[in-house]
Amino acid sequence: MERITEIYVILENKPSTLGDLCSYLAENEINIEAIGVFHDTAKLYVKNLNKTVKLLQKLNYTIELRDVLLVDIENRPGALAELTTKLGDEGINIEYCYGTISHKPNMNTVVLDVSKIEEAAKVLQG
Repeated sequence: MERITEIYVILENKPSTLGDLCSYLAENEINIEAIGVFHDTAKLYVKNLNKTVKLLQKLNYTIELRDVLLVDIENRPGALAELTTKLGDEGINIEYCYGTISHKPNMNTVVLDVSKIEEAAKVLQG
């Protein structure tokens, strides 16, 4: 489990908007490590946060930085259920969750935005 900062980007809900964003980042050698797209927003995790923020601000994207959790879970039925139930049992609400590629064999990686990030980190570490 790792605490990371994602970039929350407001997008217009129209064709090519996401393609334009991804192309712009690629042209500037920004690799997207994780992405979740929800109606009119994109949540991005990138390694070079400061460079990415400057590039997006240069094009007048509306952005917000959010602390979230990057969590590796076993690639098996029930692993996500166990993780989310564990947080729920501690009164921690999951605002949103999306998956990304894990670099570890037989693992999946999820990004979690939770109501109580410090408490969630303790629960997941212990």
